[in-house]
Amino acid sequence: MTARRTTKGHSQLIAYVLSLLGLAALTVSGTSATAAPAAVPAPGVASAVAALGIDGTAWTVDERSGRLRVLADSTVSDTELARLRRTADRFDGGLTLERLDGRLRTLLSGGDGIYAGGRRCTAGVNVQSGSTYYFVTAGHCTEGLPTWYTGAALDTAVGPTTGSSFPGNDFGVVRYANPAVPHPGTIGTVDVTGTASAHVGQRVCTRGATTGVRCGVVTALNATVNYGGGDIVSGLIQTNICAEPGDSGGPLYAGDKVIGILSGGSGNCTTGGTSYYQPIQEALSAYGLSVY
Repeated sequence: MTARRTTKGHSQLIAYVLSLLGLAALTVSGTSATAAPAAVPAPGVASAVAALGIDGTAWTVDERSGRLRVLADSTVSDTELARLRRTADRFDGGLTLERLDGRLRTLLSGGDGIYAGGRRCTAGVNVQSGSTYYFVTAGHCTEGLPTWYTGAALDTAVGPTTGSSFPGNDFGVVRYANPAVPHPGTIGTVDVTGTASAHVGQRVCTRGATTGVRCGVVTALNATVNYGGGDIVSGLIQTNICAEPGDSGGPLYAGDKVIGILSGGSGNCTTGGTSYYQPIQEALSAYGLSVY
């Protein structure tokens, strides 16, 4: 007698075939339906979020689900959240919305680190072009500030800002003009040997003037952050590492390879946070620089 294939057996067979093809079953309202690949956001979904112009938001594509993941900080109002939810409804599952603890901000303050015009930031990584030496830091630090110093008293100059890109990007370059200021090719005790690109799940560390060395993982790539006031930066690396004011410009690294420069984040190092980094290669390419 010929056996009849049950519905359950048919579903299992489909799931097995899909798994061989690297696809997944789509679950809708608690029921399983045959589906092709994980949801992919419509081409206009990121543009629709950007067009809302809501300060205190960040967004990136989740590599696992394919959906656009939108993060809203504590300054985003209920009215603005409602606008984001309406946008999510328009794209029918292509967008997820989450709340962030604290406020997204670039990380500036007074204190230790590198100083200029009342700002404190962190030198990222030392670089060179021929026999001329520089350091890379955040562009929101260098923007509009001509000279940097080693201390708050502004009595020992490092040198001038020679390049700055912010917003859009977030990197700046300062030239070592004072021979009395050392510039080793290291991050703390780590001897830098090159640069690398980030990938999701990668174990990374950062070093800042305020918080010292902190480690975590890369959680997303190609993130866009709206810091407010028209300051929007895209193409950033997102991590679960905390950061504090004064850490801006600090390096993100894996082993002896530099990956990025701290742009900003939300939260703090007491309760935890999220931080965003400008990929280092873009800054080096823009000015013809290399690590050493």
